[in-house]
Amino acid sequence: MCKGLAALPQSCLERAKEIKSKLGVLLQKPDNAIDLIIPYPEKTEKKPEKLHKPTPEEATQWRESLDLLLNNSYGLASFRSFLQSEFSDENIEFWVACEDFKKTKNPVKMAAKAKKIYEDFIQSEGPREVNIDHFTKDVTLRGLVDLSPSTFDLAQKRIHALMDKDSFGRYLRSDFYQELLV
Repeated sequence: MCKGLAALPQSCLERAKEIKSKLGVLLQKPDNAIDLIIPYPEKTEKKPEKLHKPTPEEATQWRESLDLLLNNSYGLASFRSFLQSEFSDENIEFWVACEDFKKTKNPVKMAAKAKKIYEDFIQSEGPREVNIDHFTKDVTLRGLVDLSPSTFDLAQKRIHALMDKDSFGRYLRSDFYQELLV
């Protein structure tokens, strides 16, 4: 098992290449293939859900935990807007994509969503790469070989913990949240 890039860089790279080669169809496509476009939930073409502004009492309850905030559609939208204003919304977008992935039943759609999540958020130098350690990346990559709703659980838990420890506190001090308390 790779413990860090400094300790065993060559064997880590070899292990990652080995795992990636086993993914076959999931991470590769034939030259004549058409990319499946699977939008994340916030970008679907459905009529947007009407968000109801919470009462100050409801918003006050969000201070208790990040989960209370994330389980409220207005709270999630507000937190997302706050992170976008800081140019750091990749964590919440990853978390939302993982939640959507868990609800996917169709194996073909599940594979396409897993590929998109991996390429966007997990893969080194992906366009919206989240900050997770090498061990978590390795576990997630191995999970892509045999997909299940829990494939991204470890990475999602790490990102949730990061948001809880870092951005959630900043959000609670922000104007985005403070305006809801009056």
